[in-house]
Amino acid sequence: MTEESSWNYLMDMDGVLVHEDRMVPGADTFLAELRERELPFMVFTNNSIYTPRDLRARLLRSGLDIPESSIWTSALATAQFLNNQRPGGTAHVVGESGLTTALHGIGYVLTDREPDYVVLGETRTYSFEAITKAIRLVEGGARFIATNPDEKGPSPEGTLPATGAVAALIERVTGRGPYYIGKPNPLMMRSALRALGAHSANTLMLGDRMDTDVRSGLEAGLQTILVLSGISREHTAELFPYRPTKVIGSVADLVDHVDDPFGL
Repeated sequence: MTEESSWNYLMDMDGVLVHEDRMVPGADTFLAELRERELPFMVFTNNSIYTPRDLRARLLRSGLDIPESSIWTSALATAQFLNNQRPGGTAHVVGESGLTTALHGIGYVLTDREPDYVVLGETRTYSFEAITKAIRLVEGGARFIATNPDEKGPSPEGTLPATGAVAALIERVTGRGPYYIGKPNPLMMRSALRALGAHSANTLMLGDRMDTDVRSGLEAGLQTILVLSGISREHTAELFPYRPTKVIGSVADLVDHVDDPFGL
């Protein structure tokens, strides 16, 4: 394998490797080929609810064996950002174990007494009390961070309000908007590159969304591949003022082509 054909792979999880708890057909063969060819890869998600250990267990149930070290979340990217900005700081968190575990991992103290930051993440248990507490802390001078801008998410019962929607509520009351860490912020891609030990020049991004995956990949200087196994359809790329490097049906199309994905 020549240096020119040695790619690092960043890939979104939902819509690329799995649908809910079902594996996208061919995803297991694709990942097996990456391992066989010794091509580094990282799976990532904007969802901050779960730890990499939780996500590994979920992926195992779908038939995909991915180590914790190859899973990157917006919670981990947020923790890395805060550690770079203000090491050893304090935060009040509205979120779940994926976020609190990541912040504990960098030595942050979680508190509601004059925290350096209010950090808003994904949760299934947003409450009026928790949102009110966050509002008052932001009004009191805490810096406002949110793990991702997604305004809604799916559930078996229907649409759920997500981080971006709750952040908009807090911003409307306080007049202070958050700094979003997750996609489409290219910071998410760059933090994953650092975790992978890779360089943008020979890294590609696989995603099923133009507005988050492809955009953040482009802005981080990566080659991008839009897959049609998730939310996007054949005409979707034409609706945006930017284009992915390549459009394919699913990761199954990359089997036998992982060394030269753009030569398909």
